[in-house]
Amino acid sequence: MHTADLQVGRVYRQFDSVDAPAIAEERIHVVARMAALASERQVDAVLVAGDVFDLQTVPDRVIRQLFGAMAGYVGTWVLIPGNHDAALAESVWTRAQRLNAIPPNVRVMLEPGVVGLPACQTAVLAAPLTQRHTYNDTTEFFDGVETPPGWLRIGLAHGSVEGILAEDIDSANPISSSRCETARLDYLALGDWHGHKRVNHRCSYSGTPEQDRFRGNQPGYCLIVDLQPGVIPTVEAVRVGRYRWHEIEHAVAVDSDIDLLCARLATFARDDIGQVRVSGRSDLAGQRRLLDAMGRAQAEMRSLSWDVSDLRLMPTAEDIASLKADGYLSEVIEELRAAQADGAADADARVAREALTILCGALASSTVGASSGSVGSSTAAAP
Repeated sequence: MHTADLQVGRVYRQFDSVDAPAIAEERIHVVARMAALASERQVDAVLVAGDVFDLQTVPDRVIRQLFGAMAGYVGTWVLIPGNHDAALAESVWTRAQRLNAIPPNVRVMLEPGVVGLPACQTAVLAAPLTQRHTYNDTTEFFDGVETPPGWLRIGLAHGSVEGILAEDIDSANPISSSRCETARLDYLALGDWHGHKRVNHRCSYSGTPEQDRFRGNQPGYCLIVDLQPGVIPTVEAVRVGRYRWHEIEHAVAVDSDIDLLCARLATFARDDIGQVRVSGRSDLAGQRRLLDAMGRAQAEMRSLSWDVSDLRLMPTAEDIASLKADGYLSEVIEELRAAQADGAADADARVAREALTILCGALASSTVGASSGSVGSSTAAAP
C-alpha cells in the first residue's frame, strides 16, 4: 500500500468550533481505515511517503493517536518525513521516540537508507527530508544503491517531479523525472501532491487519503500496488476518505438558475463539506428561496459556508408591494436598486446590496410579525 500526506494534527481555522475538530479527527480515522484495508488485502508493507504530521508541534496526544490508528495492520510500515515534518535535530519524530510511541513494526527513516523486506524480496530505498526545503534531489543516491539480486526496488520520496509544474515555478524538493530509469526502480512511491496523480507507469503520487481543501484533483485515495519482477506495476486507487469537499461558483440570471442551485444543495449529506459563492441578480422571492435552501443544506452537511455578497438584490414591484413599502421606504428601495446597477463602483454597489438586504429583511419580518400579531414586530425594522 502506498499513501502519503496524512497531515495528522492539521488545524482547520476556516471552520467553526463544532466542525473543525470533527474534520481534523478524520485524519486519524482514515489511518485506521487504511490499516484495516492493508490487513484485508494482505499487503506486504505500507509505505507512507512523507508529511505524516502536519506540524512539528502537534500535541503528544496526537502522536500517540496516530500510531494507535496503525494497530489494525501488524505488518511493516515504512514512514519518511516530508516538508511538514522534516527530520530536524529536534522534531515531532524525536518526540515520538522519547514517548516510546513508535511500535516495533513501524520503521521511521530519519536518514537516507534502505529497508529490506526479505519476506517479499523487496528493498525500499527511502529519501526522507531532513529540512523543510532543499533544492537538491534527495533521490539521487538511489542510483548507486546495490540491492540483492532479483529483489524488487521501490523508491520512497517526498517532493516535486521535475517537468510537471509550470516552467516559471521554482519548486523546492525536486525529483528527477528519470529517477525510475537511472535507479532501476520497479516503482517510485511519492508524496507532496495532495491529489492522486500517475506520473508514469512506474511512478505515482498517492495524494492525501482524506481530502483537506477545495480542489478537485482526486484526493481521498490510497494505492494498492501489485509488483512483479520485470512487469509494469498494477496500481489500484482505493477510496478511503470520508469527507467530500465541494466548491461551487454559481451565477444567477433567471429564476431557474436558483432552482438548479437549490436542487444541487439538496443532494448533499453529512459527509459533504461545501463552500458556495453566488453572483448575479435575484428578486426578493428568489433570494429567500436560496437562503432557505442553504440553511437546510447546512443543517444536513458536515459544513457549509456561503457568500452571496455579489448577488444583486433587485426587488420586483410585487416584492415591494408584499413588503408594504410605500412612500419614503419605496424611494429608498429604488435608490438602493439603482446603486447596484452595472457600472457602479464595487464598494458602493456592495454597500447598497447589503443595505437593501437588511432593509428588505427587516420589512419582511415586520410584515410577518404584524400579520401574526407578534408582540414587538414594530421594532423589527429598526435597523
